Amino acid sequence: MSKRSDAITKGPAKAPARAMLRAVGYGDKDFEQPMVAVVNTWSTVTPCNMHLAELAEPVREGVRAGGATPIDFNTIVVSDGITMGGEGMRASLISREAIADSIELAVRGHSLDAAIILVGCDKTLPAAAMALARMDIPGVIFYGGTIMPGNCDGKDVSIQDVFEAVGAHSMGKMSDAELDKVERTACPGAGACGGQFTANTMAMALAFLGLAPLGAGDPPAIHEAKNAEAVRCGELVAKLAKDGTTARSFINKETLRNAATSVVASGGSTNAVLHLAAIAAEAGVEFSIDIFDELSRTTPVITNLKPGGRFLARDLYAAGGVRLFGKRLMEAGKIVDAPTVSGENLFDELNKAEEAEGQEVVHSVDNPFKKTGGLRVLYGDVAPEGSVLKTAGYSDGAFSGPARIFDGEEAAFKAVTNREIKEGDVVVIRYEGPRGGPGMREMLAVTAAVAGQGLAGKVALITDGRFSGASHGFVIGHVAPEAALGGPIGLIEEGDIISIDAEGRRIDANVDWEARRATFKPKAPNRMGGVFDKFAKLVSSASKGAVTIQTFNE
Repeated sequence: MSKRSDAITKGPAKAPARAMLRAVGYGDKDFEQPMVAVVNTWSTVTPCNMHLAELAEPVREGVRAGGATPIDFNTIVVSDGITMGGEGMRASLISREAIADSIELAVRGHSLDAAIILVGCDKTLPAAAMALARMDIPGVIFYGGTIMPGNCDGKDVSIQDVFEAVGAHSMGKMSDAELDKVERTACPGAGACGGQFTANTMAMALAFLGLAPLGAGDPPAIHEAKNAEAVRCGELVAKLAKDGTTARSFINKETLRNAATSVVASGGSTNAVLHLAAIAAEAGVEFSIDIFDELSRTTPVITNLKPGGRFLARDLYAAGGVRLFGKRLMEAGKIVDAPTVSGENLFDELNKAEEAEGQEVVHSVDNPFKKTGGLRVLYGDVAPEGSVLKTAGYSDGAFSGPARIFDGEEAAFKAVTNREIKEGDVVVIRYEGPRGGPGMREMLAVTAAVAGQGLAGKVALITDGRFSGASHGFVIGHVAPEAALGGPIGLIEEGDIISIDAEGRRIDANVDWEARRATFKPKAPNRMGGVFDKFAKLVSSASKGAVTIQTFNE
């Protein structure tokens, strides 16, 4: 059997390469087997990824047991939770591209046969899928799992509660000591943020896409079942390497639709819109963000998960996990059957679901948590190329109010914490798009402060940037074209009445656009140098996934 890795292990001319490989412990048997990259996003900067170094050993064990040779690489992670609300958040989305690029360089540079990628924090998940789709090699994505909830005065808490506590503190509803208590108890150890935020949303979506084995990502980071899942994933990638089954064999219009359905039906993060579009672009599969809107009209939210609901990912696992959630969708005809990296088809995997007696986390399609899906794609005067409204847990009707204009997140956050935002306002945060930011920052600090003041759903927020998976309320992100490209969001002025019609999928303003454009002077680009300027020069519109590659429709 010929292998990609023969390029570094076969023949007299490759003696120097083999000599170097022998120096780090590889031998003749290793050269004969498929060589598998074990790509780790381990770091001690965030609980999401802090345990992945330990999880890599059972992964390697599984790779060896499967008759393949593991070769370790590491790549970066940028913590969304730590960088939120500051300049560092500009690095978050950019890191998705850097992670995908570094995986490609390591694997292609060494002519490796397959890759298993250990992921945790938000951007590592889509980056892993993007890299596998781009290279089209055999691969498995292994999610390190959710954090356990913290406990504050007998109540389960998550990082969402800390951000919202900041808003409550600014209102005088929470003392310094109470804020300190929430801060100290919210994150008890390893694992990604605990609600149906971006990491857990994408872990679920990648399972429905077929690139992550059903059930492997479900156990929390510290659960005793996690090591066994690591071994299983290692064995699976070794088998895929031997069979030659590549990533693009799992990625098509139907499986992307399955993944989008899982996002909509779980009340998941709006960031999934961006990430699934990016994965599709890397795989060369045509994909429109309008699919999320189509699905939201016909697919209800069937999980009672934070941020719009009550429970955390730990509770979903205890209830029956992603398999139970998927089985409900399967039974209602909301998804289609397809192959997965486990070697079994999706429906066969879902039929293994075991429901915990009395569980309240997963509803049925006939008796949903919310009758319509959690996302809307809105067009109109303000967003000719589209925008994404997250409605999970809140009204999906209409909202109209005066614009409060902020050129950047910091100004908006200051206004919120100074209690300058009132019920009925439409907060517009612009020049935060992929190019204008640069980096398309998330606005959790703002939305959480609004929620902490009791204004979630009573104030609308609009941005050409992003909203965190933990954001909730009447929030609209990904407004395109962005302000930096002359988009209409850049022409809106303080006090303009903005009308949002969630049911009609419109976002408009009472503006003489022609007159405004005649006097419009765009803000000077935010030059930051280095990788930030490189990203700004290459990045596509948010409506196309904010990718830096040439896509099929460009």
